[in-house]
Amino acid sequence: MSDYSFFEGVEKNFDKAAKHTTLPSGILEQIKGCNAVFRMNFPVKIGDSVEVIEAYRVQHSNHRSPTKGGIRYSLGVNQDEVMALAALMTYKCAVVDVPFGGAKGGVKINSRAYNEEQLERITRRYASELIKKNFIGPGMDVPAPDYGTGPREMAWIMDTYMALNPGEIDAAGCVTGKPVSQNGIAGRTEATGRGVYYAIREACNHDEDMKPLGLSTGLKGKTMVIQGLGNVGSYAGKISQDEGGVKIIGVAEYEGSIHCPEGLDIHALLDFRAKTGSIVGFPGSTTLEHRSAALELECDILVPAALENQINESNAVNVKAKIIAEAANGPVTPEAEEVLLKRGCLIIPDMYANAGGVTVSYFEWLKNLSHMRFGRMQKRFESNRYELLVDLVLKMTGKELSASERKMLTFGADEVDLVRSGLEETMITAYNGIRDTKKSKNIKDMRTAAFVYAIEKIGSDYTALGIWP
Repeated sequence: MSDYSFFEGVEKNFDKAAKHTTLPSGILEQIKGCNAVFRMNFPVKIGDSVEVIEAYRVQHSNHRSPTKGGIRYSLGVNQDEVMALAALMTYKCAVVDVPFGGAKGGVKINSRAYNEEQLERITRRYASELIKKNFIGPGMDVPAPDYGTGPREMAWIMDTYMALNPGEIDAAGCVTGKPVSQNGIAGRTEATGRGVYYAIREACNHDEDMKPLGLSTGLKGKTMVIQGLGNVGSYAGKISQDEGGVKIIGVAEYEGSIHCPEGLDIHALLDFRAKTGSIVGFPGSTTLEHRSAALELECDILVPAALENQINESNAVNVKAKIIAEAANGPVTPEAEEVLLKRGCLIIPDMYANAGGVTVSYFEWLKNLSHMRFGRMQKRFESNRYELLVDLVLKMTGKELSASERKMLTFGADEVDLVRSGLEETMITAYNGIRDTKKSKNIKDMRTAAFVYAIEKIGSDYTALGIWP
């Protein structure tokens, strides 16, 4: 196994990419390091006892404000992990042109070990600690959901912030990923998974890149294996199946791995797991020997959507996927990547592939600052204009439309339509920017190209500030 940490692995990838830039060493060191690390321990009453909770918030880069990054609840949380994830957020925001610096938070707990009331106490206390140290605020640092957290926790954080900052008009923008009814935005829950789908679809649209893999262009009919059926993996699977025509042949989860060469119905699988608590035993599937065995199935596309270091030097040689889309953060170690690249695998890197969440979080933040739902001003205007246009065309041609056809042609975009459109545009533009960088600088892999693409953008911010040259 590697003798370096997760954060050191991110730094290794940074150093590899930095050689392809013309930025001076001082600027590169500034971009590379973490600007602020807040480690805290706070007491929370749980039942009849008091537990001391370990937690973190890291701001990696303040080249743009506010900083942005999720909060995860996991027993695996430690300072190194949070620093690594914060660094990846910096590069991720740059890749998709979201004007934030990178940050990340973590609370070292197993969320399943606490009831809702206890989780609320922990969350509110964590939020109050961030507020005391100015590590949260709509213009300062904006958290979001991550592994083990969701809209519920974000609503608690927002409420705590509002209670301690009365009268702050933009207070709802202190956190994103909130419920739609609590100043959230339609389409945020699915955003990371949908972004993964757009990333895979765009990669498969380039014939020049598919030919070396022995694949045709387009997604329809391609086989997929998913590791992790949390928020990201489940939405990536559902959207890939429903909108892309992908055949999901394998799934790996905490409780085991299953395989079905004829294809799994992801919706039925999710319903089955919700009822039984496990994917094992799903009708028509075969249970594999261990829970990560699905990673080694022969398939066109592998989507690791769990935690970091899932594909490493011990199992990389057995991974047969032609395309790996990193829905999780850091699922492929540098050593494993070398093995996979030598075999010709196309790896769509995490800092791009899972950037859908921060992209739509940006849209939510803008909504909170504008105090207006997207689509409110233009939806009816567009619909009425399309109605007039359709009536004119029908009158000129003498043709008729069915009710469903008329509805489709005269539809005015609502918030979720605009969010999805903005996310699709962002992911397509970013992919082609990375791909162009890869070609122009003769870089062999997409991860290094993505780092170069991000580093040069961040470097241009320092140029604009007059720091360099």
